[in-house]
Amino acid sequence: MTGMGQTAATGPTDLNLLRTFLAVHRSGSFTAAARVLGLSQPTVTTQIRALERRLGRDLFERQARGVVAVPFADALALRVAAPLDDLAVVTGDDGRTGAPVAGPVRLAGPAELLCLRALPALAALVTQGVRLRTSTGLTDPLLDELRSGQHDLVISTVRPRGRSLSAVPLMDEEFVLVTAPGVAERVGGPPAVAAAGPVVLHGVPLITYAEDLPIARRYWRHVFGRRLDCSAAVTVPDLRGVLSLVAAGAGFSVLPRYLCTAELTSGALTLLADPDDPPINTVYLVQRPGSAANPHVALVRDHLVRAGRGW
Repeated sequence: MTGMGQTAATGPTDLNLLRTFLAVHRSGSFTAAARVLGLSQPTVTTQIRALERRLGRDLFERQARGVVAVPFADALALRVAAPLDDLAVVTGDDGRTGAPVAGPVRLAGPAELLCLRALPALAALVTQGVRLRTSTGLTDPLLDELRSGQHDLVISTVRPRGRSLSAVPLMDEEFVLVTAPGVAERVGGPPAVAAAGPVVLHGVPLITYAEDLPIARRYWRHVFGRRLDCSAAVTVPDLRGVLSLVAAGAGFSVLPRYLCTAELTSGALTLLADPDDPPINTVYLVQRPGSAANPHVALVRDHLVRAGRGW
């Protein structure tokens, strides 16, 4: 849709035009937007053209498959998405006359991220009527389940391969080497680690997430430039359990900083190393393209992406 060159109209814009615009922007297709809204494709086309005339700007460029939003449309979507989604939650309406209340959003991811970051960020939406069904697990199985339609959104610690899934960066998790203050004192603390390296931790039990030490091995390679040559004293398939054991003085571990910020601030844990270039892993929010007939999926997705900027 190009070359309109019309003069923008004055006065308030019909909310239905903005709802249709947002559905097209999110789905990338007039046809898909029509299905979500319960409208005919010609009606969607007519409404988008009406909005373009009112704004005096083109919003989409037609492609061989679907449409692509122009930069102005991207900016407009950022401005209207949250208010329209909040209104849909309040009214229990997804834009179709007499439409039923949206179904639960099926959100999956690592237990720690879900419980400590994602769910608290979604509390306001829950009080407004959004329903959630959560699942926890390892990233690869969760992504396979997402492809098969078992989830709507997955918080993933890796970027999924291929084009069957769409992913947006959610947050960067920084990994830190920590232990309890008493253990740190016995090994000489951060100065000893800085001077002699990780050898000072020889004999100190390693508490970790899994037998193959995925987080600790990566930290050793990135920070110390060497292979981690030890086995775990304790494995706990939940990093909150690892944190509890380390804070209780059982040994040392490598943990995401977001998980232990409070303990580091209070002094319950000691940071054993503070490299200029700490290992960082990007976490993604993943969705099946075109799968969000439930408007609350987009609401939860957009809310998490905004919240993730502060994580």
